[in-house]
Amino acid sequence: MTADDSFGRLDDDDYPACTMGRAAEMLGTTQGFLRAIGEARLITPLRSAGGHRRYSRYQLRIAARARELVDQGTPIEAACRIIILEDQLEEAQRINAEYRSAAESANPTAAT
Repeated sequence: MTADDSFGRLDDDDYPACTMGRAAEMLGTTQGFLRAIGEARLITPLRSAGGHRRYSRYQLRIAARARELVDQGTPIEAACRIIILEDQLEEAQRINAEYRSAAESANPTAAT
């Protein structure tokens, strides 16, 4: 991959562009916080060839959600669990809406 190729990937939410230090700086937190949410399995940063953690923009948004909860007094493990459960609920609601929509399309008279 050339340098030009990697610049094009910066718009990709899943591209691991940020180092741990930069991610901590952007979130206004410590590297220890990022390690803790990694240990709680909220996010799993990719590793560079040298073994350094790299974070995507998507992972930074999740870490920011965790930081908000922790700043409000929620323990890290609980904050991570809350976010995981919120994401699972959102996904279940999305799937349920798709099933409902498909059922209504298949049988429009039953929807009334």
